[in-house]
Amino acid sequence: MTDRNYFVHESAYVDESCEIGAGTKIWHFCHVSANAKIGERCILGQNVFIASDVRIGSNVKIQNNVSVYTGVELEDDVFCGPSCVFTNVINPRSQIVRHSQYQRTLVRRGATIGANATIVCDAKLGRYAFIGAGAVVRGEVPEYGLMLGVPAVRRGWMSRHGHRLTRKDTNGCWVCPESGWRYSEIQPDVLGCLDWPEEKSLDPVISK
Repeated sequence: MTDRNYFVHESAYVDESCEIGAGTKIWHFCHVSANAKIGERCILGQNVFIASDVRIGSNVKIQNNVSVYTGVELEDDVFCGPSCVFTNVINPRSQIVRHSQYQRTLVRRGATIGANATIVCDAKLGRYAFIGAGAVVRGEVPEYGLMLGVPAVRRGWMSRHGHRLTRKDTNGCWVCPESGWRYSEIQPDVLGCLDWPEEKSLDPVISK
């Protein structure tokens, strides 16, 4: 284990048969269960639990006190705020074993989940969706959608750089106040970025 290319704090547990990418850091009191797969350059903050068979992409940030249960998949560049919650059974009972009924939750590339938000199983969060702190999300969230409240409803759009889109240019496109990139509703309730490919990382831009 001394030649591994990722970091595990001495208080953390990583079960056998896990796959962990280069540059990932697993901090205090974490537990990564068997057969979990974690990509490169991820950060698992204090007291994070990763259940068996969970799939996590690269450059994912999981803050303190988060449990990612079997059935949850996080794509690249996802941010999970402190103490946010995932579930994997829609109708749990202590007396009834429902391991065979775990439902899938998919969090697409670049999405942000705020502190103490709850993602009810069988949800699908679109790319770069932004879930506000304390929101309760169920069902499908559109790409770039800003979701607030209990239950969460869309209250606007967020840019790739994490700004609420409030200003339009003369062509009717939303404009990010930080990057200047333009966004347009390519169809009702479907937003797209006009100035940067959806699947391209922001790393080259940030590094300039």
